[in-house]
Amino acid sequence: MGTAPGEFEIIRDFFASAPVGEGVALGIGDDCALLQAPASGQLATSMDTLVAGRHFPADADPAAIAARALRVNLSDLAAMNARPLWFTLALTLPDSDAVWLRKFADGLLQTAAQFGVSLVGGDTTAGPLSITIQVIGHTESPLRRDRAGPGDHVYVSGPLGAAAAALPVVLGEQRVNADVQLQCERAFYYPEPQFPVAAAIAELASAALDISDGLLADLGHICESSGVSADIHLERLAVSPLAQTLAAEKAMALATGGGDDYQLCFTVPQQRVADLDQLGLKVTAIGTLIEGSTGVRCWHNGNPWSPAVTGYQHF
Repeated sequence: MGTAPGEFEIIRDFFASAPVGEGVALGIGDDCALLQAPASGQLATSMDTLVAGRHFPADADPAAIAARALRVNLSDLAAMNARPLWFTLALTLPDSDAVWLRKFADGLLQTAAQFGVSLVGGDTTAGPLSITIQVIGHTESPLRRDRAGPGDHVYVSGPLGAAAAALPVVLGEQRVNADVQLQCERAFYYPEPQFPVAAAIAELASAALDISDGLLADLGHICESSGVSADIHLERLAVSPLAQTLAAEKAMALATGGGDDYQLCFTVPQQRVADLDQLGLKVTAIGTLIEGSTGVRCWHNGNPWSPAVTGYQHF
């Protein structure tokens, strides 16, 4: 059983040692952090809250929880083609167990070092376990949701459905061998923010976002923001091998509506498709945008396809 440090001990012992990164004039330990913004471009910021029992199992490995919490926030920066700079952490804890905190802090700071982002402040308090992270990045060429147009091609940056298929395993509801268990934990806790893809497509894409709530729901956000609709052809979609292994009959439903993939969905005007092809990216063209307000229509081998689930519901 770990000891129970107080708020200032938590900051001092577990988080104050975070390396001071680019643009940090004053970091953890004062009333505010002092940050020097880049001279050009724009700052991009996003915030997510992860709650135990809804976004992750409360008894999961604290280092894995921390990695997931930071990675899903960094994915928002990747979706905007923003380079990560800084983040803040608000941590609500049912108790201040030093052993849990050490594992959580190690996982958080290791992830931060991997992506070159600095922890610059935050807050701790008592209550049901939840993690709120705000990330701040810098972009010279932002990718947005609202600039797509009819005729644009729709792309996905990688296979979908792995994290949704892994969820029953992560929750202990489905038993698998050790190798598959490891694949499931990687898929759920360690999503990969798509920074390289975003940087490569920044001058070509008309719109982009990360797939967090499910392909159909998130592509629907592009359609709504840009005032268009979409036709997608599911036989073209790259479905995760893990989803096909764990839930063959539901693999397509998981790939289109399961969420937690954190791949990019993006659109490219017809006249820039050849330029995209020359980049040699492992992306998949799955459909086109059309005029109108019919939303996202799905086809499979030429036949209409109705999804069982259209995406994650926050409420």
